[in-house]
Parts: sequence; C-alpha cells; structure tokens
Amino acid sequence: GATAFAQSADQQRVVVNYKAGGKGPVMAALSNSKGKVHHELDRLNAVAVTLPAAALNGIGRNPHVEYVETDELRYPLAQTTPYGIPMVQADQVGDALAGNQTVCIIDSGYELAHEDLSANTVSGTNDSGTGNWYTDEHGHGTHVAGTVAAFNNNTGVVGVAPNGNLQLHIIKVFGADGWAYSSTLASALGKCEDAGATVVSMSLGGSRANRTERRAFDNAFGRGVLSVAAAGNDGNTRHSYPASYDSVISVAAIDSTKTVADFSQQTDQVELAAPGVAVLSSVPTGTGSNVSVIVAGAGYEAIGMEGSATGTATGPLVDCGLGTSACGGGGGAVCLIQRGDIAFSDKVLACESGGGVAAIIYNNVPGSLSGTLGGVATAIPSVGISDTDGATLGGQIGETASVTVETGNYAFFDGTSMATPHVSGVAALVWSHNAGCTNAEIRAALGSTAEDLGVAGRDNAYGHGLVQAKAAVDFLALNACGGGGGGGGGGGACELAPSGASCTSNSDCCSNSCKGKPGSKTCK
Repeated sequence: GATAFAQSADQQRVVVNYKAGGKGPVMAALSNSKGKVHHELDRLNAVAVTLPAAALNGIGRNPHVEYVETDELRYPLAQTTPYGIPMVQADQVGDALAGNQTVCIIDSGYELAHEDLSANTVSGTNDSGTGNWYTDEHGHGTHVAGTVAAFNNNTGVVGVAPNGNLQLHIIKVFGADGWAYSSTLASALGKCEDAGATVVSMSLGGSRANRTERRAFDNAFGRGVLSVAAAGNDGNTRHSYPASYDSVISVAAIDSTKTVADFSQQTDQVELAAPGVAVLSSVPTGTGSNVSVIVAGAGYEAIGMEGSATGTATGPLVDCGLGTSACGGGGGAVCLIQRGDIAFSDKVLACESGGGVAAIIYNNVPGSLSGTLGGVATAIPSVGISDTDGATLGGQIGETASVTVETGNYAFFDGTSMATPHVSGVAALVWSHNAGCTNAEIRAALGSTAEDLGVAGRDNAYGHGLVQAKAAVDFLALNACGGGGGGGGGGGACELAPSGASCTSNSDCCSNSCKGKPGSKTCK
C-alpha cells in the first residue's frame, strides 16, 4: 500500500548506479528523460531519481549505467520507563568521556525546545522536503533521542547518556507523512559520516533489501562507523532492512520481564536485545500525557489508555472484576478492572455506565499494560497498570483512589524502534571509555557481554542477549583493543575466527566478514 502511494503508474522512483566516470552522461540522460533528482550519492556512484515509467528501459540500457533498482521505502518502526536505563546498565557507566563520541540519529527530527533535550550538544541536517531538523512533526525521533540522551535535570526522564556530554547529530528524513526511501537513508548515512558520527542509530526499516543501500552501510562500516537498526515490528521471521545487512547491528525488543515482545521480528540477523515495550521518553511538547494513580496515599506506575479522556477523578476504589457489566459503585467510584474477555473500551464504558469516575485496568499477564480504546469515545480517564500492582490494589478496595490523565511532554511507546536507541547509546557510552577500539571491537564486546536470554547461546529472538554497558566496559578493561586504549590487559577485544569457521553475524568474526546464505555462513 505504501509503495502504491509513493509511486504512480507512470512515475517510478529508482536508484541509478553508474559506472566509474559515467556520472556526466547519466545525469544528462536523466535530464533528457525529465527525471527529478532526489539525491546524488557520489560516494556510491549512484543517483536517486523519479522517472517516467516509459524512460526506465532506456536508462537501464545506457552503456554508462551499471544497474537500476527500486528506491525502497523505509518507515519509522514505532508502536507504544526508563526501566530500560538500569536494565542495560547505563546507570552504572559514567558519560563524562562521551564527548569523544557522536551518535547520529536518522529519524523524524528532534524538538530542540523540549525541556529534556534543549541542553544537549546537538547539531543536525535536514533532508529535502522534511522541514527543519530541530522540529518533529511525527514525534518518533524526539522519543528516540530522549532514550539516548534525555537530560538529567530533575524533569521528565533520563537517557542512556544523561549529562549533555554525548555529541548528537540529527538527520531528519521523516516528515509528518512518516516514510522515506532507501536512497534517502544512504544519503543520510553519508551526512552522518560528514558530521563525524561514530554510531548511527536508525529506528526504521522496510521489508526489502536494496543493493545501493547495502553498499553504503558496508562501506561505512569499513570506514569505522557502527550502525544500529531496529529488527522490525511484524512479529514474524522476515528480514527487515537496513537491520539485516551484515554491517548493521539488528536490535530486538524485550519487555520489563526480559521477555521478547510478540511484535519483535526473529531472524538470523538479530544481534542484540533491549527494552522496547512501554518505554517512557520525550515527545514533542504537549503531545504526550501525564498519568498518575494514587491509592491510599501510595503512587503506582500507570500508562494512559490511548484515546482516554483527560482529567483527574477521585473516589473509593471498587472491584469490577472483568468489567463485563455496569460497575461504578453506584456512582462516584474508581473502577478496578482485570484485563480479559472484552475490549478495553467496553470495560471503560461499563464503568462509566455504572456511574464510575475513572477506570484502572490491570494486566492478566506479567508486565505493564499499554492499551488503546480503539477510537471509542469515553468520558472518564482510564489507565493500565501491571498485574502485580493490580493484585496489590485488589487488597485496597474501599480506599480513596485518584486517577489523572493530562496532556504532557512524555509518552510510552512500544517497538524495536524504542529498543534501538538503548543499544546505540550503550555503544557510544562503552566506546567513550575505550576510544582506541575499532567499531568491530566495540561490536564484538557488546555481543560477548550481553546477558544471554531465551535458549542458551545466540538465538533468533534475542540475538546474543540483552546489551550490558558495565559488563562491556569491564570486559574491555581486561581485554584491551588492538589499537590500545582499551584499559589495560593484553590481547584483543576478541580473536578473529579463522577463514571457513561458521558464523551467524559479523560480531562472531570481529570484522565485516561473515558471508553466505543463512544457515551456511562462514568467515571469509
């Protein structure tokens, strides 16, 4: 559907790869064909262009053209707190040295005026047609940036590197429409390199590979850049790109119980896992929510139902079971409802019809509850809480409860998009303490020290496991990188696997050298 929207029957957006020295003749041919040029990818001997469909065959037969391919769509991979910060051990590693690292975030922009982002050291670049990099009409990029570097200022949340030392560069490729192209991504990658990026963070992807894009990431890895991307949110075993290129770290999403999210794609390219369910972070001012639940004077972590009415309501807490019938304590009560059997919206409406003033719905499986009312109009504030907090509140029936849902500057999002910046931030944090390491050595250290989850060893759901900042720093302190600066001790961060050894990703070889088809990859 997105491809049909992006390209009409008589216009096609493609990437034309020309032979060495062939740019001039190719550009002339494109001009004669009334092509609209979007990106000149000089480092890759390629140009992204929209052409009349009738001109494609002629361009493909041009003697100066190597090949022509579809310019594939790329999307932000978000669905819906910073519990992830201690989970990845970011709170155990200082960021005082992080000024020697630059994380380049390719996304929908960055709200520079946000209370948790304005104090950072940040620069940016706009992609044509998307608007200013320091605004964010989509909201996705601001959420990602907050996970990387939300400021430690007693407001909102904190990021992996919270003290303003980490260098950020923002490439805005998504506008309000929320999609871009593989050539846009290749172009943005080049701009990241121009800005001195050491780590490139991409909470985005698409289902089809692109040769030009692959070359861009392979080349960038060879020049020392570490690229990190979201594994995908389709909940299947299909590859997503750029995450599934060998030169990119593919990141899966887990929840607060360290269980892989049901939406997280599971492939042989998944390398690391990080928190990606109910992740609280910054969003453009006024587009998020402030949510609280207070019962008998004690506060409980809650997530506002998507589409909830706003406001604050107070009343005695009543047990409404599964909320399948009117229940509001005869009027003026706060309904405690278990998840299950019927839609969240029906539960809230049942509370409302019984005179209830607010609804608290608790999970029936481990973990926080993030839900939606599906566009159904309700008149009372409604929130989700965890199964354990629900059990606790079950013993507080009759106590005074207060529920607040108001607009704010933060929101809970789900997605491998939310997991990716945890890994990007940790990579930069670890690298800042080991500036003499190569990108391959940092990558190998992250894989070697990840907390193994799921079945023993690397698997397609979790990769090597949950990324661990402190464990990686400690590992490199004992296993100095080949270039020095690893913090003492002899030997490299890892030992290169011999040619012919089996491998599943580049980190097994500590270089961009794991080649072959899935199931038969070997080190070259």
